[in-house]
Amino acid sequence: MSIAEIPLLVACLSAMIVTAIGLPLIVKACKTLNYFDFPDERKVHRTPVPRLGGLIFMPAAVVGLFLASWTEVLLGNDEYVFGVSTIAMTFGGLMIYLIGFIDDRYNMKASHKFLIQIVAALLLPMCNLVITDLNGILGLHEIPFWVGYVLTVIAILVIVNAINLIDGIDGLSSGLCILILSAYTVVFSENHAIASLDAAIVGSLLVFWCFNVFGKVGGLKIFMGDAGSLFLGYVCAYMSIKSLMHPIAPENCGEKQMLISITLLLIPVLDVVRVALQRRFTGHGIFVPDKTHIHHILMKTGLSMHGALVCILTLFLLICIINYALWQCHFLMPFIVLMDIAIYTLVWGVLMLANKSAAE
Repeated sequence: MSIAEIPLLVACLSAMIVTAIGLPLIVKACKTLNYFDFPDERKVHRTPVPRLGGLIFMPAAVVGLFLASWTEVLLGNDEYVFGVSTIAMTFGGLMIYLIGFIDDRYNMKASHKFLIQIVAALLLPMCNLVITDLNGILGLHEIPFWVGYVLTVIAILVIVNAINLIDGIDGLSSGLCILILSAYTVVFSENHAIASLDAAIVGSLLVFWCFNVFGKVGGLKIFMGDAGSLFLGYVCAYMSIKSLMHPIAPENCGEKQMLISITLLLIPVLDVVRVALQRRFTGHGIFVPDKTHIHHILMKTGLSMHGALVCILTLFLLICIINYALWQCHFLMPFIVLMDIAIYTLVWGVLMLANKSAAE
């Protein structure tokens, strides 16, 4: 292990400790105050489960980041310096985090939550965190600033809701975010502050994932709730757009960085876009919850919840491997993205045929 990696390890381990201590306390508080996620016809669990586990993510990240910064000083390195966009992300993330908590407790209307998300999404482009080059997608490269501004806000909203809405079975949203943010820890290896933030959140998620997947109902099992999934979505959105900015992505590798972000977020984003379009074309409101997400479709084939989880995480890793191989073979990024969409569509089509055959 190099000296530069020690603060990342400190961030990860300290966040793990905070989460391991904090989650049992949250479970106990939820049981005392009767804060549960109660089952209904749309949800896959059949007994009430505490739902505020995501409240631990932000405190754990703050502690991990602080101790990583302190470790940098002890090692004789410079203290972390946070740019304006990082400060904006902090305020936006806090806003999303609080709205998620309120929703977990009082069940806000989806349209009201969406309005707050728009406000939080607007903070990042205000700090010049704007997508201005599509790197060949749809045949486009540089785009006008105002177009990039609108596109960036839309991208943030889609990513936030994608991570939130795919949180439908144990370990799925947290498992995907562990993989996504681990990758961004590597992407931002030259930016120690952001890499440490990613490492801290990954550490917190690793502990939460164990509680969520292996915890016993009535014991330490807990859901992250909207406070957790919305916060994670906002962090993933920030990382994906920040990774495209200079000097993280110099001009000669902008296409590579965009491919990395698309690859990491492909499954949740394609899933939420498909579900929204499906609801629209079938005459349902896009904010009306249903059971048409990919994990629901997998479970309709007869898979268990854990089986569906393994399938989706395997698909994620498979797409990452395919994209890396195609990039190494010098395929253009737009072609690789089209291949990804084709793979997802093929998987979805096969599952729908399997469900139709089972129904007959």
